[in-house]
Amino acid sequence: MAEYREVDSGESDTPLLLRTSHKLTGTVWTAIAHIITAVIGSGVLSLSWSVAQLGWIAGPLSLVLFALVTLLNASLLTNFHQYSDPQNGVTITNRSYLQAVQSILGDSSARICALLAYFNLFKLGVIYTITSSISIRAIQQSNCYHEKGHEADCEYALTSYMLLFGIIQIISSQIPNFHSTKWLSITAAIMSFTYSLIGSGLGLAQAIGNGKIKGSIGGVPTEKPIQKVWLVAQAIGDIAFSYPFPLIFLETQSTLKSPPLKEITMKKASRIAVFTTTIFYLCCGGFGYAAFGNSTPGNILTGFGFYEPYWLIDFANACVFLHLIGGYQIFSQTLYAISERWYTEKYPGSEFINDCHVLKIRLNLLQLCFRTSYVVLTTSIAMIFPYFNEVVAFAGSVTFWPLVVYFPVEMYFVQKKIVPWTFKWVVLRTFTILCLFVSIFALTGSIQGLIAKRFG
Repeated sequence: MAEYREVDSGESDTPLLLRTSHKLTGTVWTAIAHIITAVIGSGVLSLSWSVAQLGWIAGPLSLVLFALVTLLNASLLTNFHQYSDPQNGVTITNRSYLQAVQSILGDSSARICALLAYFNLFKLGVIYTITSSISIRAIQQSNCYHEKGHEADCEYALTSYMLLFGIIQIISSQIPNFHSTKWLSITAAIMSFTYSLIGSGLGLAQAIGNGKIKGSIGGVPTEKPIQKVWLVAQAIGDIAFSYPFPLIFLETQSTLKSPPLKEITMKKASRIAVFTTTIFYLCCGGFGYAAFGNSTPGNILTGFGFYEPYWLIDFANACVFLHLIGGYQIFSQTLYAISERWYTEKYPGSEFINDCHVLKIRLNLLQLCFRTSYVVLTTSIAMIFPYFNEVVAFAGSVTFWPLVVYFPVEMYFVQKKIVPWTFKWVVLRTFTILCLFVSIFALTGSIQGLIAKRFG
């Protein structure tokens, strides 16, 4: 009989969202809540624009197809919570995505996966900086339009807002256990749902007020066919950013109580969560496109398709800002912990890891320097590429294929001992290749968009 042991995964991929006590109390409803909270976020703001580029057929169809890919990813991941290592007969409990890759595919794959996962966290910091600064600016613009009229010149540079967000993050990153406070995740979840519902609600109200459904089957027309190709690619990248949740899946599964079997509970939770998210996304994307048609803004809350009620738009953008302040810390603290732990283990005698006192405030030099440098780096990149849709598309496409498709399929082959050239092997290989082409297409479009915006 195989030996059973649990292996601690160390730092979790999502340090705050799923931190729980050691007592397993999770149910199908808590799992659904974790998944939906992790998935619904700033990406929802670009869905109306994405549907507008794809049109009334391809737009909703793309949302459904990405939902099916996400559901397949979830179905595969449920198999990896426990892995019986054939080399030593030990059953390993994988508490995180990275640990599953390491135990099933080995150290080389784990290093590549870790690099992609940490890059995924880093790019979120850049996106959150861009999105939050746009939202702060939108509040000032909204008030300006309300006071001076919709034709007034209410343009403001983003730089000062990005610097403000960066300063807030530098201070927040030095607060002890700031990322571990329960109110932070609760606030982030409430804020994300609030601004998403306001955005979709305003779109629905605008469509009803228009008395007709705008838009077309082909989406927004362009002067040149190649322009349409790039915009479609960016739209696919935006949708890819909005859906997947592989990095939090096994952590969620680890919190579930048993019986029933965790795999059964997680499969049920993932189906309900993906279905709920898809309906929500179809409403967000569809209502915005129905309201504005070819004029659908890139960010439904900051593109000023809506001018009134200005106070509601201000409130929604304030919710975005509050959500992303906490969200930045939720994800960045993982990189902080990994980097600082590595330095401490590498240089245990360094004075750089010791605390010091500045104006009676205790500070750690390593944390002060590294975390400040990290925030400065994400803020600087955001200033260089302050383009919401293009950056979101790049972020969605660059890690979608390896994290959502490739590694889960490869782990499934090893876990289930799938023989090459069998029916299941051919189907999954074909699926992997098709998703690779889609990711490359979306990545190419997002890079082209970034270059055109930055240097065009």
